[in-house]
Formats: sequence, structure tokens, C-alpha cells
Amino acid sequence: MDLPKAYDPQAVEPKWAERWAQHPFVADPKSGKKPFVIFMPPPNVTGSLHMGHALDNALQDALIRFKRMRGFEAVWLPGTDHAGIATQVVVERLLLKEGQTRNDLGREAFLQRVWQWKEESGGTILRQLKRLGASADWSREAFTMDEARSKAVRYAFCRYYHEGLAYRAPRLVNWCPRCETTLSDLEVETEPTPGRLYTLRYEVEGGGEVAIATVRPETVFADQALAIHPEDERYQGLIGKRARIPLTGVWIPILADPAVERDFGTGALKVTPAHDPLDYEIGLRHGLEPVSVIDLEGRMAGDRVPEALRGLERFAARKKAVELFREAGHLLKEEDYTIQMATCSRCATPLEYAIFPQWWLAMKPLAEKVIQGLERDEIAFVPERWKKVNLDWLKGVRDWNISRQLWWGHQIPAWYCEDCGAVNVPHPERYLEDPQACEACGGQNLRRDEDVFDTWFSSALWPLATLGWPEETEDLKAFYPGDVLVTGYDILFLWVSRMEVSGYHFLGERPFKTVLLHGLVLDERGQKMSKSKGNVIDPLEMVERYGADALRFALTYLATGGQDIRLDLRWLEMARNFANKLYNAARFVLMSREGFQAKTEAPTLADRFMQSRLARGVREVTGLYEALDLAQAAREIYELVWSEFCDWYLEASKPALKAGNAFTLRTLEEALATLLKLLHPLMPFLTSELYGALTGKEELALEPWPEAGQEDLEAEARFEALRQAVTAVRALKAEAGLPLAQEVRVYLEGEAEAVLENLEAFRFLGRAEPLEARPERALVKAMPKVTVRMPLEGLLDVAEWRRRQEKRLQELVSLAERSQRKLSAPGFRERAPKEVVEAEEARLRENLAQIARLQEALSQTG
Repeated sequence: MDLPKAYDPQAVEPKWAERWAQHPFVADPKSGKKPFVIFMPPPNVTGSLHMGHALDNALQDALIRFKRMRGFEAVWLPGTDHAGIATQVVVERLLLKEGQTRNDLGREAFLQRVWQWKEESGGTILRQLKRLGASADWSREAFTMDEARSKAVRYAFCRYYHEGLAYRAPRLVNWCPRCETTLSDLEVETEPTPGRLYTLRYEVEGGGEVAIATVRPETVFADQALAIHPEDERYQGLIGKRARIPLTGVWIPILADPAVERDFGTGALKVTPAHDPLDYEIGLRHGLEPVSVIDLEGRMAGDRVPEALRGLERFAARKKAVELFREAGHLLKEEDYTIQMATCSRCATPLEYAIFPQWWLAMKPLAEKVIQGLERDEIAFVPERWKKVNLDWLKGVRDWNISRQLWWGHQIPAWYCEDCGAVNVPHPERYLEDPQACEACGGQNLRRDEDVFDTWFSSALWPLATLGWPEETEDLKAFYPGDVLVTGYDILFLWVSRMEVSGYHFLGERPFKTVLLHGLVLDERGQKMSKSKGNVIDPLEMVERYGADALRFALTYLATGGQDIRLDLRWLEMARNFANKLYNAARFVLMSREGFQAKTEAPTLADRFMQSRLARGVREVTGLYEALDLAQAAREIYELVWSEFCDWYLEASKPALKAGNAFTLRTLEEALATLLKLLHPLMPFLTSELYGALTGKEELALEPWPEAGQEDLEAEARFEALRQAVTAVRALKAEAGLPLAQEVRVYLEGEAEAVLENLEAFRFLGRAEPLEARPERALVKAMPKVTVRMPLEGLLDVAEWRRRQEKRLQELVSLAERSQRKLSAPGFRERAPKEVVEAEEARLRENLAQIARLQEALSQTG
């Protein structure tokens, strides 16, 4: 016995984590084994482990470890994402502390500084994932801006461009004044935000006026038209006339467009094509010229802007503009209004809109290939409902803005000729060569595009690029497509769909066979975790407190059906207790070996039961792993370990072990080894430690998965009768207020034969002796297979016991009536918090159940 008395995860887990990090599970593309491939969603290089990462990687590691033990060439390809905006923001903040900006350094020096930061601090999250026990192939660790991945990005763009799918054009784009870059629609978050709605008066040419409601009065000076719905009878006489922009001498047309919402504001809309997506679409339909009055720094600019507003920050300008409108008599009404505020997902800055040339990727022809593949069921989704969501997005997809105004990232390989204005992009066959002369005019005065690609452009190539594409590598031949992609449903469009596009377009094949989408990890009240709310549960703190195994098991146990997970510390306590239970059981098995002297070798009913239950358990758990139902697998294993093995078989084996039954000892050892294998994908640290102590083998992760043996349904049925008899005895002792160790006499009815044939086990587990004669007055516990009668005479003062129970019954009735009054009180259910109502209902149910049990017990002894 070399296991300490108590289990300490901090003494066990770090050494195994270090072992798996230093000696990774390296995949061999020539092994001849059937591959099983998972592409790790690359976390941001700026990142630190959060609960979403912990869940995501726990699920992936469980699948990889399971398939590795099943004999597959299991490949888990890890890496990090360069996170263009996030990383640049981090380094710029460091520079600001030194009194510098990136412009002070210049592009080249700034990029050197970012690379330096990446080498020193950028690997934090991967180190944390290794501490979680991630058994990835760390020899194949990738980074979206390393040499191999950069080649893939450059080749992809060159292909897209020369196929006519990548193009440059001016359009309205989302602009973040803080990050100073464009954003795709998927990088924009919209939240209901308290604001104001202003109703302004516009003068109509020839007399009269029209009222316009807006939440952005500072953009009035960019108006290019007023619009009304063509069927709105209130304004039919205004169509074709002109209106004057308040505080200016600019007259704009009044036109009709079906996009106008008649129920919003006054039903008339100011059309500002340069500052609103809907207005931009209206402007395109009517040939309106976009005019901007807010620059890229978020300040008022342009000839149309009144002198008093020029140079003001946009929100300060809003207040000033309202004052000017009020003073001039143009402000008719001002009221509270909930605004759907669009903000940058990276820094939460309210977005602005801008029109200038960007690089775009034509998505509809690319999406069509994916749609066809999905309709042929080439990619499965777990849960299945996400397939329709994926299809719907692909069918309505818009072109993707793939350029960003950053320095950190893959610089776009496009050169502009200063002589003729032509765009030069290397041909795919020579994609690594920079052009030296303009293909259109032969001039050598070329200027490279300063923009970089959207971070997701490189991430979209992840399944291909991690395997060495566009080179035809051994890895690409052996390991593409992947098998299961595990990720959160929140990046289905940002990442999963775009990887599908890349795979089908470049290799003509799905990038993965199955997509497993899990939910978000929320706090115990179902709220999203955030530092501002103070409800963040730090996974690293939980690892130190409970152990990585406990964290992994709790998260997996809760990850049912792709739903969001409500996590509180009680689940982590449950998982830690589970680990301790298994550890103590293993110590018992190991101690049972010490000094054991074999005297007999014959299977007991308990041995037969455990062998049969394990056979069924192996079959069921294996099926759950294969079906990717890891949460149910965790629950099944929990029941097998805690109840079947520890609470029942281990206890039932003690009389046989004491008698020197070698068959029982061997069954104990084999059962423990099997359970450790079944649990290993979910709790790799503890199971590896215990398996080594049990078998002397060094690496459980490389052991074969257990095979399901023969089930013995007769043994299970007979052991169930024994178990029910013991359970009934224990319940009766509890009702009588007797300690469980108290020896009692009981009368057995029903399938008593199975109990009597295993009398030693019954006596040991139940601390009870069977009676031959049926007692007239006794406490009775009826179970499906066995009914147990326990007379109280000779055990306690029956009259005193009845008096105590009747007093307790009165107390419970009073408590139940109080709960019923509270729940039926007018308005209680409507006004009280949901959790308060649920707690009161739970108290009522428990009290009513106790009342029923007491009434039954009193009736049996009356």
C-alpha cells in the first residue's frame, strides 16, 4: 500500500499534467490505425482559462482519451489564435504605460514588440489547459500566425481573388472608434440600452412641416432624404416634395420606400445612408449619395456640420445639437426610449458606421457547397436542432468583410499600382512571391495594402492549416477530415460555418464529420458570468480548491443536451466527494490484498451481481461515449462507482474476504480496474494514479478499453432482492430512531429465498436476523421484491416512541399549513422571486411526505 490515507489532488495532478505535457501523445499518420481527429478551437493568445474553456476542453479530452483506449490513432491538434484586435489592444495598453503609442514606434517596431509579448506571455492559456490534463498532441501545436499557418492564409486569399470571390469595394461597414477597425456583423453585440427619442420639425418646401423621430439627432446633418411608407395615407401629399434639414439651408427630397416602419415614431424616417445600415440600403435603392458627418475618431466633421458642433465627440455633440434644435424651435418632443445599442464585442464601445473600400469575400457561392453537403447529411450535429440553424444562416449569408485596419495580423497580400491604379495579387501557383511589377502596366511603383485579415479568416482555415495545407502532407492525407468538432453554440456562425466553407471549397470535402455544440456556463441563477456582476467562478481557483478532475467531472456531468449550464460550488463538492469515495474504495481493495490467505474460491451472489452489472455498464457507457452523450456517461459511471460498487458490492464482499474467498478478491480487483478505465476519460488524474497502484502499469491512457462480458440477469435479480431487504431494514431503523448498527430481528416476505441463501451478507449489511414467525404488530416496509416487518417490542418503549411521533406529526402539519397559506396568498407567486417560490414549494412537498410516512408508521404500531 503506497497510497496516502487521504486523497490530495494537489499532490497527484501536477505530476501527471507535467508528464502528459512533456511526453505528449504523438500521432503517427503511418500507424495503420483508424484515425480519430479533433481540432482544438484555438483560444486567443491573450486569453486566460475561463469556465467555457474548461468545459470545452474537458469534453474534447474525454473523447480523445476514450478513442485512444479504443485503439484509434487519436489526434487532438492544439494551438492558439493571434486574436488581432485583442492582442493589439493589450500591447498598446502596455505602451501607454510607457508613454508611447504604436504610431510612435512605427509598424515594424510595433510588430516586433507584439511578437516579443507573444513569446513571453502568450502561452498562458495552453499551460493552463495542460494543467487540466489535456492530452493533446503538443508536438503539433500551431499558432495562426506561425509560418505554416501564414502560408495557408496567403494561399487561400490568392485563390479566392483569382477565382473572383475576393474583391475590394466601398460599402457601409461597422466601425469601432476605440479599436480603429471595421468589424463583421458577427463581431457586433446588440443590447437594449436606456436612451432618448427626439422628435424634430423639418420645414417642407411650399409650406407646412413634417415631424421626424430619431435617436441620433447629431446625424441630422448627414440626411440625404426623408422617407415614408408608400401606403401611409398620412403623408401621401408630401411624396416628391423637399424638406430642409434643421439649422441648415440644405434641402432634401421626400420619397417613398417600403422599408419605413409606420409604427415607429411619427412614421416618417430621416435617411442617413452613411450612418445607418437600413438607411444605406434605402439610399442604394434611390441613388442617394452617402454623406458622413462623423469621422473615424467618432468626432463631428464636414461642411454640413454647424460650426458649434465641429470637432465635438459624437455623444457630446448629441447633447449640444439637442440644445441648438430646442433654441431654434425644431425640437418638438423628447422622451425616454430603449435603444438597441450596437457595440464592439471586443471593447464594448458603441459602434459607428463608415463607408470606405474594404476587402470582401463573396459568401453565397461558397455557402451553396456547404448547404448541399448538409442536405446530404454529410455533417451531423449534436444536438441535431443546430443543423437547421446552420442551414438557415448559410442560406441568408451576406458577403464577409475580411479586412481590418490593424497592424497585428496577416497583412493582405495585395499591391496597388501608383501609376495605373491596378490591384496586384500573386497567382496561387506563385502565392509566396511578392509582385515586383504591375501586371497591368508593367510599372514598379507598387504599394502594399496596409490592412490585415479578420482574425476569423485564418481561423476558418484551422482544420486544413493545422495539417499543413496547402502542402500535401502526410498529416493531411491521414487526418483530414476531422471526426468531431467540439465548441460552444455561440460561435456557430463566426467559426464553424466558415470552416465548413473553407473545407468544401478548397478540398471539396467536409472539414469534420460531427459538430458537438455545448452551452454556456452560467452562474447558479442562470446569469452569464461577468466581472462587473461579481459572479465569475475562476476555474483555476476551483482546480486549486477541488482538483482538476472534480472540475472536469462536474462540468461534464452538467453538460446535458447542449443546454446552458448552471454551475454552483455544490456540483464541485459533489465531484470532489465522488473522487474521495473512489479513492477510499481503491485503498480498501489494496488493503484487502495485504496478508490475504486464500481458503476458498467460489463466486458469491454479490460477485456474480458485480460482474453482470459491470458487463452491462461497460456496454451502456461505451454506447454513451460513442453517441457523444458524455453527460449521461458521467451519470452512469457515477452510479456504477458510488452505488453499485462502493455502497453495495464492496460492503457485500467483506464477509467473503474475511473467509478467504480468492474469487471475491479477484472480482474486486477486476471491477475496480474496469471502473477506472470507464472513468479515465472524465477524471484522468485520479484514475491514472489508482490504476498504477492497482496494476503496476505506468499509463492507463494507453491501456485497452474494457470489453463487455456476459450479463447474469438471474444474479442481478436475486441480488436486488437482497439489496431491497437491507434497504428496508435500514429505513425501518431510521423510522424507529435506531442507529444503523443496532442489531434487530425482522420477518421477511416475498422473495425471501434469495436473502436467506445469502444470509451472511444480509446479516453483515443489515445488522439483522430473520424471524421465523410473522409478528402481529410491527413497523412494515414494503419493497417491490421484499416486504420487511420489524417488531419494536424489546427494542424501545413503544408508547414513548408513539408520543414523540405524534408530537412531531403535529409540528409537521403546522409547517405544511403555513406553507400552504403563504403559497395561496394573493400576489405571492407573482411578486416573490422565483427561487423563493420554488423553495417554499419544496418545503411543502417534503413536509407532506414526512406526514404521510409518520401516519403510516403510527398506523402500523397502533
